[in-house]
Amino acid sequence: MINKESLSSGTDPLLSLGSLPLWCREMVRGKTQMRRIENATSRQVTFSKRRNGLLKKAFELSVLCDAEVALIVFSPRGKLYEFASSSMQGTIERYRRHVKENNKNKQPVEQNMLQLKEEAASMIKKIELLEDSKRKLLGECLGSCTIEELQQIEQQLERSVCTIRARKNQVFIEQIEQLKQKEKLLVAENARLSDECGAQSWPVSREQRDNLSREEQRESSSISDVETELFIGPPETRTKRFPPRK
Repeated sequence: MINKESLSSGTDPLLSLGSLPLWCREMVRGKTQMRRIENATSRQVTFSKRRNGLLKKAFELSVLCDAEVALIVFSPRGKLYEFASSSMQGTIERYRRHVKENNKNKQPVEQNMLQLKEEAASMIKKIELLEDSKRKLLGECLGSCTIEELQQIEQQLERSVCTIRARKNQVFIEQIEQLKQKEKLLVAENARLSDECGAQSWPVSREQRDNLSREEQRESSSISDVETELFIGPPETRTKRFPPRK
């Protein structure tokens, strides 16, 4: 029976990896370390195997994915191995054109980036100066100001106050003019309404009509009480016959 110690130590020269079971071969191989193989023979064998696998993968990639693939490999001894799905020279020229175009496109982008950085730095400085000036106008951070700077701030504030007052007076004048225009419009509207009211009679309500009818009836009754008969004789007989009303 084959034990693990004999396989790992390699004491039995009659045994080879090909004659061992699969689980034994996996235990002997272990994990491949990514470093240079010191043994020249093993290095050449590994190169041949992996080169063939790489060429096979390149061929499969070109066929399955319809990709243009070009592969160039030099062995440790300087021997060339290559694979091209179409034309090696054509693929290389295409690669050179692509790299050249990318370099051309990168240059304007880099220049724009530098210009934007410079503009951003300039804007930051301007913002800092404006904030400093604003604080000084508000009466803050005046301890480091000289006499000349304080005089400049004072003159600037006086000019600002004069400008504000002039603008305020202008706004007042504009508002007064607007009110005058409204007054003219209201006067004209009032005159128009007065003319319309004078030309047309006021509408009579029902209550007013009833009052007018009562007055007419009262007047008619008073007229009916007036004597209409003719008497011949002195006035005394008339007054005796019709005594005065109380």
